[in-house]
Amino acid sequence: MLMYHKLGPRPARVRIKGLYVSSALFQRQLRELSAAGFHSVPIHELTHCHEPKPKSVVLTFDDGFENVLRYGLEPMRACGFQAIQFLVADLLGKTNEWEQRQGEVAERLMDEPQVREWLAAGHAIGAHTCTHPRLTQIPLKEAQEEIRASKAKLEDRFGVAIRHFCYPFGDYNQAIRDAVLSAGFDTACTTKPGLCRVDGDRLQLRRLTARYASLKWATVGQTLRRWLRR
Repeated sequence: MLMYHKLGPRPARVRIKGLYVSSALFQRQLRELSAAGFHSVPIHELTHCHEPKPKSVVLTFDDGFENVLRYGLEPMRACGFQAIQFLVADLLGKTNEWEQRQGEVAERLMDEPQVREWLAAGHAIGAHTCTHPRLTQIPLKEAQEEIRASKAKLEDRFGVAIRHFCYPFGDYNQAIRDAVLSAGFDTACTTKPGLCRVDGDRLQLRRLTARYASLKWATVGQTLRRWLRR
């Protein structure tokens, strides 16, 4: 599974540089994946199949940034890839308030028509809470409501089943993991690096962040082989 946050030009004032991938690098990564024989699959196909198809990959985007729509749709269409975007349910059409509190520049999130455009292009959506809090740092009942309500609001708004969740900031513990399960989610993505195993916990899925200059085997193969030996 590959994790992206934002695509396109990086603002002059940005602190979390690793969250940005240029549109040129994104297109290069897609071409390299395609040339290597990889194909994208829905998360449930990867996690609920005893024998996933070889070279299956899931492309994931966190937060629902507008620039993903602007710079990502055409390159993914051209390479035949599909992705899932984890949305912050109460901030559609607004900005990245949680990052601005950390000194980041304001950036727009996709609004409802743009999310519908994303869905119409064959991509999926998942839940990323309602307001993007650190779930372990708020009262458990509040965290449970952030999780439950994000699923309900997105389902009501877009008329699609929301089966997949992503922990904001990668912040979770056993109680939060159990709350995600109780809310009816099938899977949940973390920010922990690594590969997803068929026998692994579907509510603690690992991902590879797309910070690499390339996705060629020579670039990330050593890291992947180390994880495979664990």
